[in-house]
Amino acid sequence: MENLTCCFTGHRPQSLSFCLNEQDEQCVALREKLKTEIVRLITEENVTHFISGMALGVDQICAELVLALKEQHPKITLECAIPCEEQAIKWTEPQRDRYFWIAEQCDKETMLQHHYDKECMQKRNKYMVDNSQIVLAVWNGKPSGTANTVKYAQEQGKTVIVIDPQTLETKII
Repeated sequence: MENLTCCFTGHRPQSLSFCLNEQDEQCVALREKLKTEIVRLITEENVTHFISGMALGVDQICAELVLALKEQHPKITLECAIPCEEQAIKWTEPQRDRYFWIAEQCDKETMLQHHYDKECMQKRNKYMVDNSQIVLAVWNGKPSGTANTVKYAQEQGKTVIVIDPQTLETKII
């Protein structure tokens, strides 16, 4: 069976009901749902490589889950797809510390370009989809960068697994 790659896409904290409060019961439940789905991808779909775009919110939560699962599943790897060197420049110090900790722990870091421009996030998303067979999306169904990534993945014939951040309902589209 072929080893597969899965990338993550999802909303930033301001688009999630719990915002930056990761102790909120909705965030705890979403994290548990994501962990269950990542474990299923590893054990049932033979996913061995994961790509995170490293944005605040879902991207970093998923990256941390993959890193935590490496002990039980040593064959898995994490790639951080960095849209530009300045991605975290305007974040708070704790947000930057988390970002750099994840980047230090990952197995591969891909820097897509040096400086920010209005296309760099979309280029990062396209790179992740183009280099994956499966996309795991936390998406509320509304227009957003996540919606654009899901649409692009569908156009490329990728398997897209969507978790609704409110209901935690999972569907393959």
